[in-house]
Amino acid sequence: MEVFMALDAPTAPLGNVALALEMMNRLVNTPDHLTPLGVFYGFPGYGKTKSFNFAANRHSALYLEVGASWTLKKFCQIVLKELGETPEKTVSDMVEQIIQTIAIETRPLILDEFDHITNMGEKSVNVVREILDKARCPIILIGEEGLPGKLKKWPRFDSRVRAWVAAKACTVQDAVSLAKLYAGDVVFNEPVLADMVSQAKGVTRRVCHGIETVREMAEVKGLTEITMEDVAGKAYWQSRPNMRRL
Repeated sequence: MEVFMALDAPTAPLGNVALALEMMNRLVNTPDHLTPLGVFYGFPGYGKTKSFNFAANRHSALYLEVGASWTLKKFCQIVLKELGETPEKTVSDMVEQIIQTIAIETRPLILDEFDHITNMGEKSVNVVREILDKARCPIILIGEEGLPGKLKKWPRFDSRVRAWVAAKACTVQDAVSLAKLYAGDVVFNEPVLADMVSQAKGVTRRVCHGIETVREMAEVKGLTEITMEDVAGKAYWQSRPNMRRL
C-alpha cells in the first residue's frame, strides 16, 4: 500500500486547495505560546487528500495516510522509516525518536485518515499529542465529517486545536478547473458542468468521474466542445447495478 503519496501530481486550483494552503500557512506561523494543531474535515469525496497533498509539497511536509489495519506500533514504525530512521523496538522509544527527529527537521506532519488513530483509542491519540507538545511542529489531522465530534472525547487533545477547517463541496468554478486539468482538449460549456456538480451533490470525486465520462464520449464522437444537447439523456457516471438473478 502506498503510504506517502506522490507530491508532484498536478492539482487544479480548487477552493479546498486554497483552504489547505491557508491553514498550513497559519499553523506554520503559530506563536510560540500556542499549539500548531489543525483539523481538516469533511465528507468523503470532497478532495481533502488531494488538497493537502498539494499543501504538503509547498511546505515540504511529511504526509502520512494512516492505514485501517494499523496498530500504534505500526504507525510509529512507518513514520520513522519515512524519516530515514531505524525504528527502536518499543513504542515509547520510537515516540522519542520521532520527537527528536521532527524537532530537528522542523517539518510539518500531516496525518490523513486520522479517524483510524481515534479508533485505536486514547493512548494513540495521546501519543500524537506528545509529539505535538515536545516536537513543536505543525500537525494537521485530516478526517471525515465526524472527526471534530470524536476528538471531544479527549479534552486535553481537543483544546490544543488551533484551526478547525471544513472542506467545501465542489463548486462550478472548481469543476471548470478540473475539466481544464483532466480534459483540456475538450471545451465544457458551463451549464454542463453546473448540471454535473448538481447531480454529484458537490462531491468532487463524482465530478471527476463525470468529466472523464464526457471526455470519453467526446473522443468517440470526435467532439471538441460539449453542450447540454450533447449530454441530454446521458449519465455522467454509472448507476449502481441491481443484483442479478439466475
